[in-house]
Amino acid sequence: MIKPYQRRVKRNAIFRFWIFHTEYFAYVGCDLPVSKGNLSGQAGGLLRFNIDELYGFVERGFDIVAPIPSCVLMFKQELPLMYPDDAKVQAVRRAIFDPFEYLIARKADGLLNTVFARSLGTVAYHAACHLRVQNIGLKTREVLSLVPETKVEVIERCSGHDGTYGVKTRFRDAAKKICRPVVTRIDKADPDFYASDCPMAGHQIQSVKSDHSAPTHPLTLLRMAYGLERS
Repeated sequence: MIKPYQRRVKRNAIFRFWIFHTEYFAYVGCDLPVSKGNLSGQAGGLLRFNIDELYGFVERGFDIVAPIPSCVLMFKQELPLMYPDDAKVQAVRRAIFDPFEYLIARKADGLLNTVFARSLGTVAYHAACHLRVQNIGLKTREVLSLVPETKVEVIERCSGHDGTYGVKTRFRDAAKKICRPVVTRIDKADPDFYASDCPMAGHQIQSVKSDHSAPTHPLTLLRMAYGLERS
């Protein structure tokens, strides 16, 4: 959750002119797995806990950023459809953003630092299904493409994970078959990094790749571009 304070600073790694205050709370899951698993009673309990907590931040003027596309989708589209008359649900919907959607909005306001410390070379970027269905465009590609000497190859195909589908024994072979065209595209690109906004999709791809090389999350790539690698 990020709230801009109107105090200028000389240096900030990502945001050019603002200090951003971040707060966290004991989040218990976005309700998506249990709602898809026909556990509607349990999902309702999680809904009330999360919405009440998040709404408290919205009331205080915070924007909300969730790093996993499925969670953003749940709060931005699915819960509002399920609870159209719930004022708190609708308020959270208006306040929640995909991280790169939020960064592009900051850039439009002239607040994003676009001075980078290094290039990323070629990035094979898997655009996750739950991100594409939000119809916000490919904001991750847009941000990473700001990094000089960086080429982003977009792969718009399902990884085959699909929540719990890809980890169930009876569906595992089918899930791997769905994923193989994604792996083929990555191998063909011969990238310096491959990435997906969805951590589950990223590790699904890793499990199907012949070398089992690990993905790098786009937020980690951005941190690297700013020269913020951990020592």
